[in-house]
Order: sequence, then C-alpha cells, then structure tokens
Amino acid sequence: MTSPTRQVAIAATGSASLGAGQAVVAAGGNAVDAAIAAAITAMSSEPGIVSLAGGAYVSVWPASGSPVVIDGNVAMPGRGLPRSALGGGVREVVTEYGGGVTMFAGHGSVAVPGALSACEAAVAGFGSLPWASLVEPAVGVCRDGYPIGGAAARYLALVADPLFGHDAGARRLTRRDDGSPFVAGDLARNLELASVLEAVARDGSSLLTTGDLGRALAADMGTHGGLITEADLAAYKVVVREPVRRTVGEWDVAVNPPPSVGGPLLAVMLAELARTGGPTTWEEILRVQRAVLAYRLTVHDLSRDLAADGHALLASVDRHGLAGLPTSASTAHISAVDSDGLACAVTMSSGYGSGVTIPGTGLLLNNALGEPELNRLGLHALEPGTRLASNMAPTVARAADGRVLAVGSPGADRITTALVQVLAQLCLGDVDLDVAIRAPRMHVRFEASGEPVVEHEASVDIENAVRKAGLRGLDHGDLSMYFGGVGAAYRSRDGELRAAGDPRREAAVGVS
Repeated sequence: MTSPTRQVAIAATGSASLGAGQAVVAAGGNAVDAAIAAAITAMSSEPGIVSLAGGAYVSVWPASGSPVVIDGNVAMPGRGLPRSALGGGVREVVTEYGGGVTMFAGHGSVAVPGALSACEAAVAGFGSLPWASLVEPAVGVCRDGYPIGGAAARYLALVADPLFGHDAGARRLTRRDDGSPFVAGDLARNLELASVLEAVARDGSSLLTTGDLGRALAADMGTHGGLITEADLAAYKVVVREPVRRTVGEWDVAVNPPPSVGGPLLAVMLAELARTGGPTTWEEILRVQRAVLAYRLTVHDLSRDLAADGHALLASVDRHGLAGLPTSASTAHISAVDSDGLACAVTMSSGYGSGVTIPGTGLLLNNALGEPELNRLGLHALEPGTRLASNMAPTVARAADGRVLAVGSPGADRITTALVQVLAQLCLGDVDLDVAIRAPRMHVRFEASGEPVVEHEASVDIENAVRKAGLRGLDHGDLSMYFGGVGAAYRSRDGELRAAGDPRREAAVGVS
C-alpha cells in the first residue's frame, strides 16, 4: 500500500542514482525502496567505482522498532578446491592512484559477491514496492545511457590501462569508442548489463548465486584460475545482525557490528569523544584517531577472528575508555530518510576492481581479495566462507525528539575518520548538517615504520593541533576527495526532510 503524502530525502552518488530513487518515491516507495533503487543504479552505472558483483551493508532503522544491519559483504571463496589452487590467478598492478597503490587483480582477486543479495533482503524486510520495480530504473539507465561521473573519470584516467586494459569486456566498459578512457560527462551505455538486470528483476538475486549468472561466473573462474566455485555461491547467505549502538549526545547511533572493522572503530571513537561531554576539539579528535587506528594496525589488520576481536575491543573500551585498548577505494554510499521516520543507509564496495568481467554480461567483478589493506594476512589466507574485513560503516541514528539520520561515506580507511568528525559535530556540537560535512578533516595514517602522519585539509586549527602533538602533518589543501564523500539524509524535530552531499566527491541530493 502506497502513501501519496510520503516524502523521502535522498543523498545519492550522481544524477542517475538520484533519479532512480526519486522514480520509486513517485511510485509510492519508502526510504528503503529509494535507497535500494539508487544503490542498484549506482552499482550499474559507475564503472571502476562500484559493481553489482561486490559487497554491501544495508543499515535500516524502522519508524517503530529496532535497527538492523544486513551484511552482504564479500566472502572468501574456494570451497572444494585443493590447496594447490590458492595463490594463483592474479597479477600485480602498480598504479598512481592515491599517491601510489599496488594491488592484485585478475580472476584470483575476486571474492564471493553479496551486494545484490543484501539489497533484495532489505526490500523483502522493509520495502513497500516489488523488487522488480526497484531494478527497472537501472535497466533503463544502462540501455539509454548514463553520464560518467568525475570520480569514475579521475580513477579511470589512472588505471584504465594497467587495471582494465587486459579484459575485452572491461575495456569496453571503461573506454570511449576510440579506445581512450572515459572523461567526466561522457555518455556510456551497457546493453549487456541491461539484459542481465532484466533477468535480475524477474528472478531475483539468486541469478548470481544459484542461477545462470552464477554458473557462468563459476565456469569463468575455473577457466582462468579464480577461486569462486558453484559451492561458494550456493552457500553464500546474507546475515542480519544487531548493530552496535552508542549514545552520542542526544542521539542513539547504530553502526555496523563485528566482523566489520569500520563499525566498531567508529563506535569506539564516537563513544570516547562523547565522554568529554561537549563540543570536540581538534586535539581530542587527533588523540582519539591516533589511539584507535594504532590499535587497528596491530590487532584488526592481522586478525583471524574479526568478530571476536571486534567484540573484545568494544567491551574493553566500554569499561576503561581508550586506556583499555590492548597494546598488542573504492566505495559508494546512499542515504535515505522518509517523512514516516524510516532510515536506510547503504554502503557498497567492489574494491579497486579486478579488471575482469563475466563474458557477455557487462558485469565488472570485485578485487576484494587483491586489496592489501583488507588482506594483511596474505593472499588467499582465509578459510572459505569467511567474511572479509571491511571499512564500510553505513550508520543510522535517532533522537528522542523525532530527529532521524542516515549517513555514510566511501573512502577506504578514511570512512571511519570522516564519519566520526561529521557525527561529532552534529551530535555533540549541534552543528548544521551541511556545515558539519563541509568542515575540514584530518586522518592519522601510519607509515611502514609505525610513525603516525596526520593527513589533513587546509586548516590553521588542525595545523596547530598537529604541532602541539609533535607529529608530522601533510596538507592536502581544501576539500580533498582523499577524505571521503559523506552523504546524509535527515529528518528534523519538526519533520522537515533534508539531504546533504559532500563537495569532496560528486553527489546528488533531493527531497521528493
């Protein structure tokens, strides 16, 4: 049943994804419908940034009831394969992206995807429109054409040859007809993926697990040294998890639970800043980031049991604060909140991209196994079925006076630091949403030697805090894409809806 008076605030990744969300709102959809339609369209129309064959988390807080996190993150493949199959099927790719990123690409870098399954589960549990109607906008976008965004164009300019130049399908999806990489504003089409999406609309996400698309994926993996088998795809299940909740000022904030890495670290940083009882200073933000990210470096990045280590971290800090800490690229985000008070935050990732497609499908595959920062234990070191580490942290929050928030960001390990700075201003300082998102940011990065370096945007106050801490700083100038791209949807005390996008990345926002 539709509500003709329902409005939805949407923070999307571009005009195509925003248009998809608005189309389903016009058909009577709620915040979950809008967010999922926007997410599916983003994953279908942003080559090199996200893909339907990646992972995703969907955080939902119903107007009445408790919040949930639907875990559709990628998993380690390899069921039924001999140990001799591990360690192959990849090539090293050295790029200039992010100042110099080295990764593994190819079929052996592809993890078991779960994004589509998570999207379908969210709609089944909380949507108000049929699944097919939420996929249809992506079909139209792939067939009629979508504009290449600035973020995708900048990335493809750096990696079109080394990453996407080895597979015929990937080359077609990332280049103009003359063979040059896409530039921002180019109109691209993906007719093969449009046909796949029509089947997804009809058959559901099982097309990529136990259906024809999944069988094609497994067969192509077997031919080229990849690890995904039909058994991996059949065994994959989304997991509905209870989020980690923390009180931050007047807000009840719900984040990804373990085995996610991003959610627990965000919860710990927010809780520590909330202990101060007032607006936070740059000195406080720097202190908290340095302590928590150093912990991640020594524990989470080398963990063989992310769930256990994540819960141990949360329990220890709850008891003792930061004194209790043991001493031992690509993503996209959609936020939506509706006038009924339903909030939905979706963060998606396909890593840097594997550079390969399922032949004849127009579907680019993830390289989650080839991201060094998510696989510190080594290539193919995890047991099949293990959820991979993730920085993604889609967040939903609610205040007793009726305020509702959905927020998240892309940005690899800068996701948590971007979100904690925005949420601290919003929840502890009552700063305006747009002002909080536009404010300068910092991120503590640890070099191979273990030395912390404070990367930051142009700000005299941040420079003073860095100097006071006796650390080395690196100024990225104003509004650098390096520091994420926070997107938020918000309902105020009086019921007014707002959506805010980050000037650091492309964003498209609206209320309809």
